[in-house]
Amino acid sequence: MISLFSPSYFRPSDGITIFFCLFFATLALLNIDKSPYLINLSILYLSFVLFQVFLIAFSHRDKFFRLSRDMLFPLVVVFVIFDSLTVLIPLVNPNDMDLCLAGLDYYIFGLYPTVYFERFMHPLLSDILQLCYSLYYFLPFALGVSLKLKAMDREFERSLSLVLLCFYLSYVGYVGVPALGPRYAMDYIHSRDIVDGLISGQLRGLLNSIEGIKRDAFPSGHTGVSLLVVILAWKYSRRLFLPLALITSGIIIATIYFRYHYVIDVIAGVALTVVTITIGKVYYLLFEDHHN
Repeated sequence: MISLFSPSYFRPSDGITIFFCLFFATLALLNIDKSPYLINLSILYLSFVLFQVFLIAFSHRDKFFRLSRDMLFPLVVVFVIFDSLTVLIPLVNPNDMDLCLAGLDYYIFGLYPTVYFERFMHPLLSDILQLCYSLYYFLPFALGVSLKLKAMDREFERSLSLVLLCFYLSYVGYVGVPALGPRYAMDYIHSRDIVDGLISGQLRGLLNSIEGIKRDAFPSGHTGVSLLVVILAWKYSRRLFLPLALITSGIIIATIYFRYHYVIDVIAGVALTVVTITIGKVYYLLFEDHHN
């Protein structure tokens, strides 16, 4: 009988999801005295581990399970764990770091960047930037579909592993350095409301209703994940590179323009991309050595 953890079954992306689900389950269990709800979160995270193992076992036998393993399940895990941070972070680390992050911005630039950006606000620019920001979650999906359509399975797996790693590392950052972001923590400093165009207000309201209020400012996952996808597109899917690069440029500007992030968050997001690629290379080398 072939082991589920043999190279013909087990893939690097499986290991990343299992590791971080176990990490967050452990984090919840270690803080279970703070709220009984953390029992529910730990069960949720552990159920993802079990379902990942199920997909490893059966994805070779059924096309739907294979699609779920490649596209659907990673999407669900990333979104659900992110949503769970609304409860997890205040219980595990209730010490918001907004004053520190805002202070770093002021120390570096001699001003508050989100306040400075107020002079550039325009309805058309708001629409363009909010549209770019709203396309964030579609970037990894677009790259994945492109690689799948070209039957670039090895490249797809490597990209999936890195994108998952980047998402999960950003979540660890949110827990370690919880911050609401300038739109909430610095609201009293801004002198004017955001100037919306035809669609920016509706899109931002929709995103706010979906994401809720989270302490997810540091690092900027939007910056880290988007830059990573652009790098992967340059390497594996050049036709996507230019449109993804343009959208990513809009996303990064939008993080400050709409007061989602401090500039130090964006800098940390760039660092997140570098760390993800570095850890990913080491992980792949260890993975390949173990399975050779």
